[in-house]
Amino acid sequence: MVSITARKNEFHQMLQQWGWFNVSLFVLNRVLVMISKGNLRLYRYYLIAQPVAKTSLLPPGRGKKIEIRVIQPHDEITRQFPRPAVAIEARFEQGAKCLVAVKEEQFIGFLWLLLGSYQEDEVRARYTPLPAKQAAWDFDVYVAPDSRLGLTFPRLWDEANRVLSENDILWSCSRISAFNIGSLGAHARLGTVSLGSCIFFCAGRWQITFASISPYFHLSLNPESFPEFCLNTQGLGKNSFADHDKPTME
Repeated sequence: MVSITARKNEFHQMLQQWGWFNVSLFVLNRVLVMISKGNLRLYRYYLIAQPVAKTSLLPPGRGKKIEIRVIQPHDEITRQFPRPAVAIEARFEQGAKCLVAVKEEQFIGFLWLLLGSYQEDEVRARYTPLPAKQAAWDFDVYVAPDSRLGLTFPRLWDEANRVLSENDILWSCSRISAFNIGSLGAHARLGTVSLGSCIFFCAGRWQITFASISPYFHLSLNPESFPEFCLNTQGLGKNSFADHDKPTME
């Protein structure tokens, strides 16, 4: 049983990493989910962009035991994915490319890329990276728990950067949960730039969106209604990597 002291230490650590605002949203979401049996949910995302690297993240020869390949929609390995089959199918229907990491014939991770607009599958929203043909969307970078301290993450990104470079893509945009500090930190090390943030309050079929960028506010009463965020990477450069441009916890 976890002691009260351990609980307090964990809470203080969350405050240091997330800030009061994100901790408050996190706690509120937990309460809403519990009292509504999942009908009420709250999400906060950071919208970010990262430059497509021209050089490898790993030294020559490192991580070669990890095979990265782009799979087709009906590849049998999708049965091992920790995601619902209907979500996987919808991603392929949008034209997304799935890069899979395999080691010793075992699935250990994936990364998804889309050279165009992405229809979110956790909330109702569409993200459009701009300029067209120069910016892409990456999402759901997953590494199996036993491989998270290894080289799977940089191997996936080395291959993703290669695929993006072959398509003349300069920037890759994505959204990351404000409650996922591990993912925020991993992406920050890749040179991310903050483009904004958004909060989604979901109540059954209703959804209310508040965002720091256009459209700022959106009310959705049915699945056919959703906000679209146009994420413009035009003009982003080396000077954009200052600390004040990176995602903050408040």
